[in-house]
Amino acid sequence: MFYVYVLQSNTDGGLYIGYSANLRKRLREHNSGVAFATSYRGPWRLIYYEA
Repeated sequence: MFYVYVLQSNTDGGLYIGYSANLRKRLREHNSGVAFATSYRGPWRLIYYEA
């Protein structure tokens, strides 16, 4: 199963939309800076997801 999710940056309020089969792992990657596209704007807060 895949999840579509929306994150909001606590730094600047910007949004990021993504998808993943493992949402918990992917959120950890975003917040730890592993994900290149979101590494400079974290920390991130999950505001919406749908399976």
